[in-house]
Amino acid sequence: MLKAIGVVLLSLIVVSALSGCNTVRGFGQDIRHVGGAIERGAS
Repeated sequence: MLKAIGVVLLSLIVVSALSGCNTVRGFGQDIRHVGGAIERGAS
């Protein structure tokens, strides 16, 4: 029973970490697009 709980917790941690990476990558892309828009507006 304890091993099953450990597997479930580990799975939740892995899924959370993977979804967090996608969120950070998406945030980085948004910042890059904003930077490109600012550069186009400034020139």
